[in-house]
Amino acid sequence: MHHQITKLVVDGLYKEALFLFTKHHSASFGPNKFTFPYLLKACGRLKAPAQAQMLHTHLIKTGYAADTYASTALTDVYMKLHLLDFALKVFDEIPDPNMASFNAVISGLSKNGYFCEALGVFRKVGLGKLRPNSVTLASLLASCERLADGIQVHCWAVKLGVESEVFVGTLLMSLYSGCAELGSAIKLFEMISDRSVVSYNAYITGLLQNGAPRAVLDVFKDMKGCSGEVPNSVTLVSVISACSSLLYLQFGRQVHGLARKTDMSFDTMVGTALVDMYSKCSRWDWAYAVFQELNGNRNLITWNSMIAGMMLNGQAENAIELFARLESEGLKPDSATWNSMICGFARLGKEVEAFMFFKKMQSAGVIPSLKSVTSLLPACSALCALQCGKEIHGNTIRTAICEDEFICTALIDMYMKCGLSSSAQRTFDLFEEKNHDPAIWNTMISGYGKNGEIESGFFIFDQMVEQKVKPNKATFNCVLSMCSHNGQVEKGWEIFRRMTRDYGLSPTPEHINCIVDLLGRSGWLNEARELLQEMPKPPSLVFASIINASIYHSDFKLGEEMAKILSELEPENPTPFVVLSNIYARQGRWRDAEMVRKTLDDKGLRKIPGLSSIEMA
Repeated sequence: MHHQITKLVVDGLYKEALFLFTKHHSASFGPNKFTFPYLLKACGRLKAPAQAQMLHTHLIKTGYAADTYASTALTDVYMKLHLLDFALKVFDEIPDPNMASFNAVISGLSKNGYFCEALGVFRKVGLGKLRPNSVTLASLLASCERLADGIQVHCWAVKLGVESEVFVGTLLMSLYSGCAELGSAIKLFEMISDRSVVSYNAYITGLLQNGAPRAVLDVFKDMKGCSGEVPNSVTLVSVISACSSLLYLQFGRQVHGLARKTDMSFDTMVGTALVDMYSKCSRWDWAYAVFQELNGNRNLITWNSMIAGMMLNGQAENAIELFARLESEGLKPDSATWNSMICGFARLGKEVEAFMFFKKMQSAGVIPSLKSVTSLLPACSALCALQCGKEIHGNTIRTAICEDEFICTALIDMYMKCGLSSSAQRTFDLFEEKNHDPAIWNTMISGYGKNGEIESGFFIFDQMVEQKVKPNKATFNCVLSMCSHNGQVEKGWEIFRRMTRDYGLSPTPEHINCIVDLLGRSGWLNEARELLQEMPKPPSLVFASIINASIYHSDFKLGEEMAKILSELEPENPTPFVVLSNIYARQGRWRDAEMVRKTLDDKGLRKIPGLSSIEMA
């Protein structure tokens, strides 16, 4: 009977094995101690706690409960069935537990979320006569989430001399990659002596997750050329994803060719990755060809990738057709499918269609996601559809996603663009978690500025500083823009100085152009000139602003100086030469004006002609 049960379990016929045991047991054919571990394994695979407890009873009756081999198997199955109290009781009653017994407990506790308790058992092993092995460490690493715990297990691996073993090394590498410790993961990969395809896959996945897609392609080439390991579908999916990130169409096609040669092109995961890659590389026609070839092997993710790819490439009609065909394969659109349609229409400027699909999604009982809502709110602004925006706001309150900062910022932006700053302020005041990210504050400041409510914008900026929220470069863009539009030169000059002095931010060309424009229009020409002298490489646009201000305020000397500098920076641009000629002409310096005109002719430059348009009734 033992051999028959063993064979059935090895072949995956778990129910049959248990039935055979029940039949023989009733016929008084007793099993031996080596039969029970196989039967208990069958209970674990079938998730059958009642049968496991029945076998436990038989172990006690037959006197095998004290057998280390059988009791270890019973401990293991109780752990897998989440019956921890039973498992620990059985373990405590084992007269002479071996390392396999401890491994069963450590693994069980770890997988059931009791990592600290698993570490405690591991330490007891270290204090005794038994020596932990690679299986012990792998049991801990499989459920290790904190980097500090992982480092501790790594130290034990070094002490035990199993750091470079493929099983332990791969798990450690995955842990470090998941904790964004890519340097440590790379070192471990290089240490693994006998790398398997699993090791390569774990390493490639880690590189991809940590934003190193180019390194993925290098490792894949090494795997193909030097290691002798054959890539599997998991490998190809990661490599194709790297090609998608880099928009490497040619490399992606080569991987597609490899998939065809190895009969993996019809694999659902590989095919879906190819659809995504071709779509992102602007070859929606190739993506669709792969999609068609996958007929019979497509899942909902494949359909979603194809629909999103069509929208990404502006093929809205094809996307609508695919959406309509989806249910023909017995599939129902999920949140991702609706998001692809809604976001795609919004991105293409088809706001009406985006709202139509949003309504359909609600009718289908699908809860809108953050992505779909944040795509629709700018569409409300574009259509001036304030009522639709309010409906979406109400929906976010009902579905409890209005507490998300991204959603709240999008709602404020929508209200500001629709000219309803009071609703924007109310939304801002109701949002509590705004003490860290300046984005929501920037939206308020920018909105007030665009609605001409300058003092309210300055009030929000002062409130932001009082609450210790650190402004970023976008904040100063908004504030300087308000100063410029309102002509508040002194306030603008002070805020510009605070940007570097108080917050250590380097001004961008947009900041510099804004403040120079403000200084110039207000007649602070010397300050504008001094600011330029402080800068190592001022942008050309700044010189043009000072030139215009110089001419407006009749400071022809400064205008001449700036025009000469600009002509040297942009020798192929006729504008500074024309301005310089005009400055000389206004001063009656006709000879100088003529020389500049001659320089224009010698360089073959022509003044850009003005244009006018007449609308015919």
